[in-house]
Amino acid sequence: MTRVWEWNRPVTVREVLEDLQKERSIAYTTVMTVLDNLHQKGWVRREAEGRAYRYEAVSTRAAYAAALMNEAWSASDNPAAALVAFFGMMSPEQRHALRDAVRMVQVDEPAEGPEQPAQEAEETGPAEEHPAEAAPEGAGEAGPAEGDEPGASATGKER
Repeated sequence: MTRVWEWNRPVTVREVLEDLQKERSIAYTTVMTVLDNLHQKGWVRREAEGRAYRYEAVSTRAAYAAALMNEAWSASDNPAAALVAFFGMMSPEQRHALRDAVRMVQVDEPAEGPEQPAQEAEETGPAEEHPAEAAPEGAGEAGPAEGDEPGASATGKER
């Protein structure tokens, strides 16, 4: 999948083979089998071109990574704790990217998004007077504070 994503265009078995052979010895049938398996699993689509196929990714690498993160997060019995642990593994660069992504999502949210209760509380008085409307401490934060020590960075498997 890495080669298909890197080229961002339909590729043939021969093209992938030639690229992989720059790094190691590999058989044509191995590459063909892997691409066929990816097609059967729905990861790539293919179109016949003469006696060969051209394979193209069904989704972007970013969409795939997002689906993996969502799947892992959904499997947790404590999603909040899983997020805290995940944020603790992030490098400063990854936390910065996360903050940028959260800002982009917040710009796209409608007015009654998660920030609405805090805005209403400001308009009606201190949060102590309206405990049901007060946001929990730390709500809306994207992860560890700027000065926090990063944990080990997370690594994922490539196909």
